[in-house]
Amino acid sequence: MEKPWILVKAIGPDGIYRCYAPLLEKHFTVVTSEEFHREYERCGHKIRAVFVVGPSPQMDRALLQALPNLVVVVNCGVGVDHLDIALINSFGVKVCNTPHVVDNATADVGMALMLASARKLLYGHNFSLTHETDSLPESSMGTDVSGATLGIIGMGRIGYQVAKRAKGFDMKILYHNRNRRKEEDERAVGAVYCEKLDELLHKSDFVMVIVNLSPQTHKLIGTREIAMMKPTATLINISRGLVVDQDALLDALQRRAIRAAALDVTYPEPLPRNHPLLALPNVIVLPHMGTHTVETMRVLVETMVNDALAAISGKEPPNEVKV
Repeated sequence: MEKPWILVKAIGPDGIYRCYAPLLEKHFTVVTSEEFHREYERCGHKIRAVFVVGPSPQMDRALLQALPNLVVVVNCGVGVDHLDIALINSFGVKVCNTPHVVDNATADVGMALMLASARKLLYGHNFSLTHETDSLPESSMGTDVSGATLGIIGMGRIGYQVAKRAKGFDMKILYHNRNRRKEEDERAVGAVYCEKLDELLHKSDFVMVIVNLSPQTHKLIGTREIAMMKPTATLINISRGLVVDQDALLDALQRRAIRAAALDVTYPEPLPRNHPLLALPNVIVLPHMGTHTVETMRVLVETMVNDALAAISGKEPPNEVKV
């Protein structure tokens, strides 16, 4: 029996990494975007699923019309703000994502960014590479994480994993969320709910943003919000780049209105190499590496495979996103 056909942007750095290709090829005939555009008349009617990694392939109306037997679009990751779910559903196609899989890896990178920024680890590394003296300057001193106050904006699954890790550092944990968590959840990590975001911003030494991108959270952290932070505070964003107003953040960092920023997400991604944020000594910028581990990526791909197989066989996929 012929394996079902799936479309991916590429096998390699622009799509599914080559080391995970056997997981796909075991169950599917894999068609890359390049192959599809070269032979779309032969491929289009055979493709039953599309695996979206990052923003690609772009699921617009033209592509959907070119895939008459498409059953499901499976997104690699939790966030689906780049997908027009209503449009996709209007073609009778389901949308799935990969929740829960990314929680620990993303929480880990949030803690890594906080620690690296607080303790100026990149400065220390660069000093070791280029130093002309044996003495560290006063400006190389970092700041303590243990005992400091962490404000978590968005205490969902990932935010709660961050809180569990922060408890191990004896941090005071504040959080702001659309809905307050259960009292037993709060007690387990020692978290205090801030009904108003302003309160959290005023009191936190580190502010970590972990919300989904939506019209309500678009540029949630802007000039006004940054102005409320302590001048010694650090902003950490592990959600989506557009949740933070980058122009406002750049201005605040240049004026030293806040101490530092550590970003796993930006807009665009990655930032152009000449972007002014990259020139600042009090900024760490990653190219969206929150889920970028061997183990997590393997589980992500396995989850995508399982959802696609379920949908293609007419079953309810475990991780369907419904609007």
